[in-house]
Amino acid sequence: MNNFDQTTYSGSKSINESVNGSHDFTIRGYSLAKGMGAGKYISSDTFTVGGYDWAIYFYPDGKNLEDNSTYVSVFIALASEGSDVRALFELTLLDQSGKGKHKVHSHFDRALESGPYTLKYRGSMWGYKRFFRRQSLETSDYLKDDCLSMHCTVGVVRNRVEGPKHFTIAIPPSDMGQNLNYLLETETGCDILFRVGDETFKAHKLILAARSPVFRAQFFGLVGNPNMDEVALEDIEPSIFKAMLFFIYSDTLPDSQQFTGSMSTSTSTIMIQHLLAAADRFGLDRLKQLCEAKLCEEVNVDTVATTLSLADQHRCSQLKAICLKFASANLGAVMQTEGFKYVEETCPLLLSELLETVASAAVDERSGEGGLTRKRSGSSIIGLDLAAAAGAVHMVVEDDPNVRRVRRRA
Repeated sequence: MNNFDQTTYSGSKSINESVNGSHDFTIRGYSLAKGMGAGKYISSDTFTVGGYDWAIYFYPDGKNLEDNSTYVSVFIALASEGSDVRALFELTLLDQSGKGKHKVHSHFDRALESGPYTLKYRGSMWGYKRFFRRQSLETSDYLKDDCLSMHCTVGVVRNRVEGPKHFTIAIPPSDMGQNLNYLLETETGCDILFRVGDETFKAHKLILAARSPVFRAQFFGLVGNPNMDEVALEDIEPSIFKAMLFFIYSDTLPDSQQFTGSMSTSTSTIMIQHLLAAADRFGLDRLKQLCEAKLCEEVNVDTVATTLSLADQHRCSQLKAICLKFASANLGAVMQTEGFKYVEETCPLLLSELLETVASAAVDERSGEGGLTRKRSGSSIIGLDLAAAAGAVHMVVEDDPNVRRVRRRA
């Protein structure tokens, strides 16, 4: 009698893969960083890849004393606790002439030859003591307007084991938002009518009350009227109210093209700015946060001043801090925009905060601290003299019992 039919089989898979992430590091005011001394470095913000924090260290006078500042050194360092962290690295010094002749040092290309690099503990580094001869660097297309830009990629090696797959049943994603939006689009069971400008919108009081504390109070609060069937709204555009209704029913940020008919970035930014104000007005905190995140992605020289004013007015602290930092780093260009003129005329205290941000960046640079430590996908070191900042924007703060004004002088 044989027992072959009683034999059991099993199997598993060991999978080695890399979790990749990138960081852009810009050094502005390169010439001001020279003379720090060998072994002293400028650090980027920390950035997270594969569950570990990393930082880029740039040594303007080189890492080795014996090189007599002949070379600049660049390293990628493990900035969080960890032991035997295996990773691949790539450092790229960007050609700023537009020719695309970047200087690339890639560990990814050599992975098959030597395998990943192992970092033993926090502070371990991978990089080059003689990354670039300094004299050559300073006459190359990699340095433009006293600015250097680098791109860093880290690939943290992970291992996982997959056992045998069991039978599974796929669960479709939630369609609650689609179902509720269908009620809005078909006006099924609507019991309230909104008049917004020359347009009207039907909706459901219970759904609005569930999503917005303002509507809840208006329809079902102590002084609310559950029997009202019509509301007139002022100080809001029909397209913005329609977009807000879309969010209330679907819980997603609407596509600006759907509501404005335009694909331009400027139109999208303006719509999101108005939508943020509406979200604040009706207590839609999640919509407000989504608008903040979207405006943060779209911050540029042309929009930063108006977005800064909006963030200050509607108490968006994170967005305000980002706008202040961006504006201070691009002050000359920002001052030429219509948005900056509007801020000058209507929000003088914001100009004072902006000047404080410029001064703080300059002080941090002089002390070698390099600015904020917030994690993000890119960072800049700005070489800025306080005297230069004062030359870029002269501001006078006048104290008065009733008003505190800040004005710009030519």
